[in-house]
Amino acid sequence: MGRVTGATGIGRRLQQRCCVMAALHPSNLTEATAEASLPLGPAQKRVLADEVADVLRAAIMDGRLAPGQQIREEQVAARMQVSRGPVREAFARLEREGLVYKHRNRGTYVARLLLPDVEEVFSLRSALEALATRYFAANATAADLDQLEAILNRMRPDANPDATVQELTDLDIRFHECIVRAAGHRRLLETWLTLREQFRIVLLSRNAANPDYRELLYSDHRAVLEALRSGDLTWMLERTAFHIHQAYVRLLQAYQAPESEELPPDGR
Repeated sequence: MGRVTGATGIGRRLQQRCCVMAALHPSNLTEATAEASLPLGPAQKRVLADEVADVLRAAIMDGRLAPGQQIREEQVAARMQVSRGPVREAFARLEREGLVYKHRNRGTYVARLLLPDVEEVFSLRSALEALATRYFAANATAADLDQLEAILNRMRPDANPDATVQELTDLDIRFHECIVRAAGHRRLLETWLTLREQFRIVLLSRNAANPDYRELLYSDHRAVLEALRSGDLTWMLERTAFHIHQAYVRLLQAYQAPESEELPPDGR
């Protein structure tokens, strides 16, 4: 009799263990239990930081916030009627993009690209877009070429004679971004995008300083597109390199370094 009782106890314990294991099987977890089992914290709302960053970025690009100008966290927060947290996050994002920089114990300033900065930007752009051209030659489709043609047509001086420098610069950026996206190289695209706003600042400086930029913008990019259509990798690489080099030369011809006494003490 004792043996039967012992066997029965063991059987009950085995049955209970099986029930527990079955309950913990993913297919049997309730939604609440499954959510509780994930080692994740609550999501952070980034919408306000996105909006603040977008507003500040636009103000920097169109000149409302001038190079070297200080932007104060509390003033931006009050003006945009948000707390300082989203503003702080927006500042950090713009700093990563190279549009602002923090001066120790003095605050945040709109970045100015000095001549060494311009040289670095162009050297990086040359390397990245040469790589993009190689992958474009291998991966681009007819639809990608058509998209480039559509952007190019909007650059025509007679297509949009009232276009502003900012609008034409945006088309320039879109043209090159289209090439990088069509290359099909994810990490290349991610790297290019982190530098995009610095490219934009340099292009704005070049375009605003050259009275013939409208004609040059169209003719230069038409030559690049014709090379891309050819499928001749050597010509594609040569044309892209020449295009970027000419943009650099034009900028250097018109570039005026800001006065050092206008800059904060770190020389930025």
